[in-house]
Amino acid sequence: MRVAFATTNGTTIDQHFGRAAAFAIYEVTGEAAQFVETLRTAEGDIDIAVVETRGMGGAHDDAIETKIDSLGPCKIVYFTEIGGPSAAKLVRRGVMPLKVDEGSPIDATLEALMERVRTNPAPWMRKALASECDAGGQGSCTCSSGTCC
Repeated sequence: MRVAFATTNGTTIDQHFGRAAAFAIYEVTGEAAQFVETLRTAEGDIDIAVVETRGMGGAHDDAIETKIDSLGPCKIVYFTEIGGPSAAKLVRRGVMPLKVDEGSPIDATLEALMERVRTNPAPWMRKALASECDAGGQGSCTCSSGTCC
């Protein structure tokens, strides 16, 4: 399952979703987390297109939609803050928005997520994991990134 972290430094979650200019992307299973890429959605540390269009209706919505589109197959995105409309847009796309304390370490967050996947995934997480699976016989499934469910 792909997971995104709003970050300026690649090690901590330190950005508001809309203002984030970069996301650290990981592929996560119950057993491992592998760094995939740093996804840049804007130059610098802040997404000026989102900031400058705040309160401008359609232009702001378009900037947020572009950011969400760029997250591609991510099923979870971690950040420090998010506006309600942006959170709703993520959920409609099947992405779980998760707010954490500013400065939360990405590696510790990944460890906690892997533990949750291994031991007791929430229903939405099971659904996200299963969406990557090819249904096999007797309700079993296999996943390109390892065991899903």
